[in-house]
Amino acid sequence: MQIPHDGYVLVADGQKMLFFRNEGDAAYPNLEVVSATEQQNAKTADQGTDEPGRSAAGVAARYSANTAKAGRSAYSETDFHKLEEQRFAEDAAEMLKRRALANEFESLLIVAPPTTLGELRRHYHSEVERRLVGEIPKDLTNHPVDQIEKIISES
Repeated sequence: MQIPHDGYVLVADGQKMLFFRNEGDAAYPNLEVVSATEQQNAKTADQGTDEPGRSAAGVAARYSANTAKAGRSAYSETDFHKLEEQRFAEDAAEMLKRRALANEFESLLIVAPPTTLGELRRHYHSEVERRLVGEIPKDLTNHPVDQIEKIISES
């Protein structure tokens, strides 16, 4: 994938976001860090202490031909870690929107794991979409910049 000179690259996952500007050319990117953000996101077990709730709803729906079966239904446990990752992706999309509306970039490449990429897509502003030149569904947030450049060039 090629990113033009002065094009921007967002490399993100659910906890870390690196925003680069290409100082090189399309064939040989030279990424310079514009901003870097990392959030501390503890495991769900460290964030939540309550047990999932229960509901007696659905008792009326559990009738069989001969008897009524009473039952209780458990709610699924809230995954606070995942919720924070989704909020982080939403914040990244908001940052892209602000920068696009301020005309800070004309072309944008996004590199993120598939789940983060999906969450970002849900929040793309039309100006971000217009400037988007591509997406790479990979997690590169912990790679050195030279490897990120190489992977982008080869994609």
